[in-house]
Amino acid sequence: MALGLIDRYRDRLSLEPGDPVVTLNEGSTPLIEAPRLSERIEARAYFKFEGLNPTGSFKDRGMTVAVSRAKGRGAEAIICASTGNTAASCAAYAARAGMRGAVIVPEGKIAIGKLAQALMHGARVVALQGNFDDALRIVRELSQKHPIELVNSVNPHRIEGQKTAAFEVVEDLGAAPGALAIPVGNAGNVTAYWRGFQEVDAAPILYGFQAEGAAPLVRGEPVANPETVASAIRIGNPARWEEAMAAFTASRGRVAAVSDEQILNAYRWLADNEGVFCEPASAASVAGLLAHGLPVVEGAARPETVVCVLTGHGLKDPDTALSKAPAVINCDNDLSAVERAVFD
Repeated sequence: MALGLIDRYRDRLSLEPGDPVVTLNEGSTPLIEAPRLSERIEARAYFKFEGLNPTGSFKDRGMTVAVSRAKGRGAEAIICASTGNTAASCAAYAARAGMRGAVIVPEGKIAIGKLAQALMHGARVVALQGNFDDALRIVRELSQKHPIELVNSVNPHRIEGQKTAAFEVVEDLGAAPGALAIPVGNAGNVTAYWRGFQEVDAAPILYGFQAEGAAPLVRGEPVANPETVASAIRIGNPARWEEAMAAFTASRGRVAAVSDEQILNAYRWLADNEGVFCEPASAASVAGLLAHGLPVVEGAARPETVVCVLTGHGLKDPDTALSKAPAVINCDNDLSAVERAVFD
């Protein structure tokens, strides 16, 4: 039987001995070799496909630990601000734990698949007339005022759970990759990967990629009104800003921006050429490599292997998929008409 990541790595996590295990058997996501991307970037490339976690994104890794610790402390409710994936994960794990869940999302800025998940899992969903940064500020204040556990990535147990992805990468490859390419929104995931690598004495170069319209780490200042088609990284003031920049510096890596056009081109290219359907924000890691290549660090050899983190499944955002996919071919109920439609 498959084990959740707490059962696999409990001795490396921040749980107390009596904490329950709230799990949906998250983790153990595949590391998929990417032959066509390897040809494009002239290095051996892999995808860490986090879209195959229970709710379809990497957020489940941190949520299992955060909710287990919250339940162990006696919390009866959890809350988060979200652009979508955290909302879905928070709602699912609240349901699993028998707790109340509430999520605050920016009005009109959440992909339909993620909204459907949060609602179906029974969370109270509040659409805020503001952006993610406004929502995070409010849930922080609510968690200080009321007995409700905040489970955004500012929660240290979230980072603890997410670091396990780095453990899996090293286990699957048999060694650390030369580099890791990762989308950057609230910057919790890059912080977590670096922590995980450090705990197993690994130090791949970290390449972080933000959308041009939501690139505060690249600009060096918060973005008041972030905009990008990649809703999962539409964040203007990352909660883990300092830790992420420290990770890029320590790994001798960099953070760069990619345009929405580059993200959507990579999104389509991945599905067409590698058979991997991820959400648009996930494709930022591949878009960044295609746009910027694998920069050579002074005094170091060019990385021979690179792992691209694909943070969420493509079914999270069906509206974007349908808007970018070829049209459905309508056809008469006739053999010859179907032959023409299929073969012409």
